[in-house]
Amino acid sequence: MGIGINPLIDYAFKLLFGSEKQKSLTIGFINAVLGRQIPVTDVTFPNTVHSKLSEDGKFFILDVLAEDALGRKFNIEVQIALPAGMAERMVFYTAETYVRRLQQGQNYTDLRPSISICVLSGALIRQPAKLHLDFRLREETLPITLTNDLQIHFLQLNHLQVTAETLYTATPIERWCWFLRHAQELTTEQINQLLPDQEFTEAARVLEMISQTPEQLYEYNARVKAQRDEEARIIYAQQQGIEKGIEIGQLQGQILQLQQLLKLPTCTDEQFAACDTDHLTQMLTQLQQQFKNRYS
Repeated sequence: MGIGINPLIDYAFKLLFGSEKQKSLTIGFINAVLGRQIPVTDVTFPNTVHSKLSEDGKFFILDVLAEDALGRKFNIEVQIALPAGMAERMVFYTAETYVRRLQQGQNYTDLRPSISICVLSGALIRQPAKLHLDFRLREETLPITLTNDLQIHFLQLNHLQVTAETLYTATPIERWCWFLRHAQELTTEQINQLLPDQEFTEAARVLEMISQTPEQLYEYNARVKAQRDEEARIIYAQQQGIEKGIEIGQLQGQILQLQQLLKLPTCTDEQFAACDTDHLTQMLTQLQQQFKNRYS
């Protein structure tokens, strides 16, 4: 039987990558994302404003904000459901973190890089089907980067091509992504066999600790429930939007048909876009009355 703790649940993700006790995991994960950039050798975890209240009123941090010895700041988070405005949200957080610590009297050259890493269970960019998206400020037509101070990395787990059979030859970032996607289904022993590196052994231990610690397991299950409820709300809103769209489409179709029968100017797309359901219903009622008066 597997560990049963999903590292993509934000509570577990926070314990993996936002703890002073397990900062070697944070260092290993960041370095896997950075690739050939200057490696992180140590991190601290300053307080962050990216926090929320749990259902029982407890205040806890969902995202991870880490800073390395070079002053680079890393915002690390996970998203199971893709919220609206995801790209704009990441740009805002990255820019906010970049300027937050520039004190009065300091120069712009004192600014330190701000790097955001967001793990997505779905895909922000469907094509090309790429696991790691690395966004910088670059010149559009030339291979010139204006600055590396602002970076946004997305890890799109549903584009992961690695299997248990190919893990041995996978890159560090692919191995981390495979762990995040599959650790819940595996036992600690299986993880140790497939991913024998010390960092994955430690990561499996953290997940196992959550499953065996009543207080942590309670917090984890509370977050699972909260995320399921949020997913249900999103699905319901989508269904309502579809139903409303069908209703609006039907109203518009009937209005156009009556306008044509009555030889009246037909509404344009722009005119329809300015009307809500109540207005469309009122227009339809008036046209139906005109049709009745003319042909009854």
